[in-house]
Amino acid sequence: MKVRVNVTLKPGVLDPQGAAVRHSLGALGFDGVNKVRQGKVIELDLNQNDPEKAKSQVENMCEKLLANTVIENYSVEIL
Repeated sequence: MKVRVNVTLKPGVLDPQGAAVRHSLGALGFDGVNKVRQGKVIELDLNQNDPEKAKSQVENMCEKLLANTVIENYSVEIL
């Protein structure tokens, strides 16, 4: 079963990478970009057939390793 995890910074957490991307877009002539927030996407292929068990397993992975839950939010999507 394939699962996608989207990890984003929580609101209010500074995003220097997003700011650098916004600045670079402006330098390349892409005007009108006011703010950029950068995150990450993690795709997993699990040996699991039960969607609820897969989601629970991946949420556990996120809490322990894949996301820094102090400053990041995550969402789990079964594909």
